[in-house]
Amino acid sequence: MRRINSTLIAVVTVLLSLLTTPTLADDRPNIVLVFADDLGINDLGCYGRTEHHTPNLDRLASQGMRFTCAYTAQPICSPSRAALMTGKCPARLNLTNFLPGRADAPSQLLLQPRIEGQLPLEEVTLAELLKKAGYATGIFGKWHLGGAGFGPERQGFDVAVAPEVTSPPILATGGKAEFAITAAAVQFIEANRARPFFCYVPHYNPHIPIAAAPELIEKNRDAFHPGYAAMIETLDAAVGQLLAKVDALGLANRTIFIFTSDNGGLHVLEFPGTPATVNRPYRAGKGYLYEGGLREPLLIRWPGVVAPGSQCDTPIVLTDLVPTLLEAAGVDVAKTVGPLDGVSLTPALRGEALPSRTLYWHFPHYTNQGSRPAGAIRDGDWKLVEQYEDGSVELFNLAQDIGEAHDLASAQPDVATRLSRKLEVWRSSVGATIPPKNPEFDAALHRRLYVEQDPSRLVPAATAAATEPAWTDWRQAMNAVVKNRRPRVTPARGDIRLHAQDAIVHGQSLRFEPEPHKNVLGYWTNAADWAEWEFDVASAGTYEVEVQQGCGQGNGGSDVVIEVEGQSLPFVVQETGHFQSMILRIIGELELSAGKHRLAVKPIKKLGAAVMDLRRVVLRPTS
Repeated sequence: MRRINSTLIAVVTVLLSLLTTPTLADDRPNIVLVFADDLGINDLGCYGRTEHHTPNLDRLASQGMRFTCAYTAQPICSPSRAALMTGKCPARLNLTNFLPGRADAPSQLLLQPRIEGQLPLEEVTLAELLKKAGYATGIFGKWHLGGAGFGPERQGFDVAVAPEVTSPPILATGGKAEFAITAAAVQFIEANRARPFFCYVPHYNPHIPIAAAPELIEKNRDAFHPGYAAMIETLDAAVGQLLAKVDALGLANRTIFIFTSDNGGLHVLEFPGTPATVNRPYRAGKGYLYEGGLREPLLIRWPGVVAPGSQCDTPIVLTDLVPTLLEAAGVDVAKTVGPLDGVSLTPALRGEALPSRTLYWHFPHYTNQGSRPAGAIRDGDWKLVEQYEDGSVELFNLAQDIGEAHDLASAQPDVATRLSRKLEVWRSSVGATIPPKNPEFDAALHRRLYVEQDPSRLVPAATAAATEPAWTDWRQAMNAVVKNRRPRVTPARGDIRLHAQDAIVHGQSLRFEPEPHKNVLGYWTNAADWAEWEFDVASAGTYEVEVQQGCGQGNGGSDVVIEVEGQSLPFVVQETGHFQSMILRIIGELELSAGKHRLAVKPIKKLGAAVMDLRRVVLRPTS
């Protein structure tokens, strides 16, 4: 009888599986990408945080690969998300800070550089490429890459759901709409179960302000921060629901399930009741180029490719997810996308070695967390951090000093010089913007907020509540210096965008190349060829001129001029390593009257095989 019952159970199980698993001609994997907000490297049980309850994420780690050295593209929200969507580093996008960013203040030696106020529509996203490849695409949660006219619906997402996060925190709904986000994602998965889909789930959890059900806060009363621990538990439960649905629908074996975060955990006092978490032994946290701000949890389950319970210790960056997922979807990256700043992680996922490489960061901003403008490079075990205020550098050997406590720049000057030069060359290649001096600088304020009490070296007490008092005055002063001041972003209001496809081309070889990975004026091999645009100016004033150009190895240095109504802006074409490796450059300002105008781009001297590839010219009002 027992054998009969077992047989019946097995038959019923197979029948249920057939009923719940769609028959597919398309065997490309689905993609579920869950993105936490400010979740630190130490915040999950599978990364050693014993006081936090994360059974679902711990199980995901046991079913897939856990990365121990996964880096974000930028230790702050919006640029990290832009890199995740495009596969390009934030410096190349000129979107290097959270939107709208921190304002200028007398306490800051340098001015905040102007950044894009949104992810430009000309940038091709992972969602757009997957949609073109036949995937259903949906985003459920936080976008934070632009407002009206620049939302996810304009960047390749068929479905975009962003539930309100203002409801009082209760067990049924969570504290940051975690379960409403998950319900919408589940509905999307159910509706698209018979075709490949890309389900992007960027949560608002555990970003401040702290919001969790009182019962969970009480349950976690012994944690460093009970409210934060409760939020992590809620996030884990939401991910568990999503995992359960994928498994129940029989989709697990053909679904890549990824969990990660946008930047490091918040380690300083920024809001009443914080700091939120502890990143030690790593130094600092969100907003910093030290390891606590850059390192992320990253879990990837991909049955048939990733061995369960495996671990990758190779340094990788989240920008790598774009070429990895496009390759998994059968998209020819070289022909469809062009050069990306990330590399495919498929060899690592299969347990093979990745080629060694150097990783770079450019973060030219002051942040609300107390960090200062800096750049960083990791080359093998060496990590160098350059402070843009004075050009000083710190050098660390991460194999021996994971906490970045011992600066070896003086002891290893040759290493420091070599890495500094590599960082400088990289900055030039991606068109990195360097912040100018602040004419309103107050040295005493600067010393008070950044030197006398250095937030990067904060040593937490036993609890968040015990840590907070020592930083209350600092926090109030940090907030006061930017009160009623505006950030330096470049919102699209009033922008005049001149696209390559709309140019009037004059000459023999110059032409518009429409391929998605190009979308440029290319074949500029004749110095006599030129292009122009006709455009209208609604409001007279001063306009900043930005060009998006690319130039192959050994072809830089051509002289070009932009001409508008008797005004000229000359510039030298910058080598970028590849004609489709685009960078953004501010080349000057023009005075424009209201009405119709013509803008011409003309080479003066060509040095290499071609002048450049040109994707767009933007005229942006300066006030």
